[in-house]
Amino acid sequence: MGKIIITTNMTLDGVVQDPDGKEDTAFGGWFRQYVGQDFDAWSEREIDEAMRASALLLGRHSDAWFATRMPTAWSAEWAARVTSLPKYVVSSTLGHAELSNATVLSGDVVKQVSELKRKLDGDILVYGSGQLVRTLMAQGLADELRLVVFPVVLGTGKRLFDEAGNTKPMRLINTEQPGDSLVFCSYEFLPAA
Repeated sequence: MGKIIITTNMTLDGVVQDPDGKEDTAFGGWFRQYVGQDFDAWSEREIDEAMRASALLLGRHSDAWFATRMPTAWSAEWAARVTSLPKYVVSSTLGHAELSNATVLSGDVVKQVSELKRKLDGDILVYGSGQLVRTLMAQGLADELRLVVFPVVLGTGKRLFDEAGNTKPMRLINTEQPGDSLVFCSYEFLPAA
């Protein structure tokens, strides 16, 4: 059975929006500005995570986001792995995904993702995909949350837990400090009390 793992970079105040500055927001570009000398350690962790994954699960906007950035990805090894992985894009409007090796999942999201978890073995990574992430958490489909926290408070921007809905109990299962300033933490989702 597959394990849905939400994995994301975020600021100390939970902002996940416009990390590379290409969305043209006033606060965008925080990733490069604050990763600093920790880039190599961050990159090594990302590559390792992708190498152990069985598939990617993305929303429509993240499919487009990654498709425009894959040709200039920071790591050829990461890009090659992500390109080779099977990808599943949740969308009610797409006829086909922009990324290669991708299947569009339309219709009932809960049913589609539940079936995907039954069908696949291993880690199914979810990159970006804010709306999908909120749905996965609300429906109890997410198994683990992996965060790389960047040392900055932006004060504005879309946050990972905006409109999270009901309480989400979690258990800390891992913490690391990749480099000097970043913090990696991983949480297991627990059943609601």
